[in-house]
This record gives sequence, C-alpha cells and structure tokens, in this order.
Amino acid sequence: MVKAYFFDSSALVKRYVSEVGSSWIQRISDPQTGNHLIIVRMAWVELLSALSRLQRESKLSITDIATAIRIFRHDLDTQYQVVEIDEALALAAGHLVQQYPLRAYDSIQLAAVLKLKPTFAQFRSASLLFISADTRLLSVAQAEGMATDDPNLHP
Repeated sequence: MVKAYFFDSSALVKRYVSEVGSSWIQRISDPQTGNHLIIVRMAWVELLSALSRLQRESKLSITDIATAIRIFRHDLDTQYQVVEIDEALALAAGHLVQQYPLRAYDSIQLAAVLKLKPTFAQFRSASLLFISADTRLLSVAQAEGMATDDPNLHP
C-alpha cells in the first residue's frame, strides 16, 4: 500500500527539532519507508518562523537553526512533493476560513490536503493522512472527511 503523509507546519518542525512526536515523524519520513511526503509551498516560511521563534526563546542556537535549514532544503529537493499555491487553492482556503475558526495559513494547509484527497480516494492501494499538532486544525480536517493523526500522541 502506498502511504502518503501531508505534514502541516506544526508537524513538519518536529522532523527538524526534537520535540514530543519527533521520533514518530522521523520514522514515517525515513526515505527507506517509501512513504510519500507532501507539504504546501508556504511551509518553508512557517518552518523558518518556528525556528526563529525557538531561537528567540533560547531553545535553539544559531548553529541548530542553520543545520535544520540545511537539512530541510535537502529534504525539500529530494523527498517532499510540494503543493503550489494557486488561485484555486487560495479560493478554497478563503472558503474554509469563512466556514471554520482557522488561521489563514492553517486554511491554506487544509485546502492543499483537501485538493489532493480525491486523487488518493480513487485508489484502494493508497492512503493519505493529514499530520498536524494543532488540535483545532485536526478537528476541522476531520469534519472535512480527512484521515488525521497528531504527532503529539506518539511520544
């Protein structure tokens, strides 16, 4: 079975910074698993924002951040399928943010994974799982019919 994981930014950061759930994220994103890893283009900005916040809070050094960014850039080039933000995705995200109490970037993440859902639904031998550490976003994703998981439940 082909397994695809769409990482929102709260889950993605756990691959590059040791937090609760990082070990699980590392396991499912290991290239040897053959799993498909998907992110939306603006995850780059959100990851840099999270790393910068952790530095301001003295939880990461400049060296830690540089290492995380270098590894992420490599993974971006070699492992991730990136969903681009286009007009249709922006419109879908706009509808979501009007319907649910979502932050703007969260609505883009959700719109991106929902865009992919019909493609995976066509194949019995494929699954798509939305991974987030944001419980509100997970609740909305579930309401929209997405299969979800929270890395914080995998210490």
